[in-house]
Amino acid sequence: MPTASAVSTSQRLKVGIVLTRRFTICAFANFVDVLRLAADEGDRSRPILCSWRVLSHDMNPVASSCGLSVQPDERLGDPARFDYIVVVGGLMEELERVPPEATEFLRRAARANVPLVGVCTGAFVLHRAGLMNGYRCCVSWFHHNDFLESFDGITPVSDQIFVVDRDRLTCSGGTSSAHLAAFLVDRHVGRAAARKSLAIMMIDEAQAAERPQPGLPIELATRDALVRRALLAMQQTIDTPLTVAALAARLKVSRRKLERHFAEHLGTSPSEAGKLLRLNHAEWLLSRSERTITQIAQDTGFTDASHFIRIFRARHDQTPQVWRVAQVAVK
Repeated sequence: MPTASAVSTSQRLKVGIVLTRRFTICAFANFVDVLRLAADEGDRSRPILCSWRVLSHDMNPVASSCGLSVQPDERLGDPARFDYIVVVGGLMEELERVPPEATEFLRRAARANVPLVGVCTGAFVLHRAGLMNGYRCCVSWFHHNDFLESFDGITPVSDQIFVVDRDRLTCSGGTSSAHLAAFLVDRHVGRAAARKSLAIMMIDEAQAAERPQPGLPIELATRDALVRRALLAMQQTIDTPLTVAALAARLKVSRRKLERHFAEHLGTSPSEAGKLLRLNHAEWLLSRSERTITQIAQDTGFTDASHFIRIFRARHDQTPQVWRVAQVAVK
């Protein structure tokens, strides 16, 4: 077992982590586990090459959005002792309750030229602290409109999994936090360590920042609350699409009102928007899975493979199989 001093001097990547109230534990765990697995041989978890510390101003446990709590390791202190400071966000309603001590710590880190990382809605926290002005910022497609409503004149990146803009790094959360952590491991520890971490976690090989997020097509971005609720309902029932009448009933509005909102805010009908959403998800499955065309047709709510192929060809002027082969060739 290496001594404490030997471990400290051999560490190539030191990360301090600030958790917001009701943070997303999946995003936090994915990020930390990549560091943990890269830090030692196998999965022995010794912080030899990487270290990670959860920071707090009061050392009280921090509850995640699922109710599990994490006990901080140490107080905020001097941010310059870390190579990166990571903010892990979570539920939107909690982001305005970030302790002022944590906000000032982030500002001290910026003044000390310590790179800042926003994971999940951590990007919102960095923006509210005035630390993202002039930087590109990645936000999940799910929170794209929340970001537009919170920060006038700033358009986030919601069509890729993470963004690296100089000393600001942001990601959309979920599995993308593992890929962002792997990017940091690759940069400071080595590519082999990054690949090992992802392989042990049974995650596909490291994805580039530009990898598209799965989710709603950008063409369907809107601030209209009713349309957004409808699109979310469509996504939740993507394998068994609702009729427009059933969708309107679920949202407790008339069919006419629903169609009017879609026409005014998206310039299309609910049925066409639903078809676009299903095709977008089908493209994601074609490029990311080995499912057959028939399986993908079923998973995305098309009547059968022939129906799916006909609709797909009308959009792309080629069959799903030809499109899939072309996507693989580009990678």
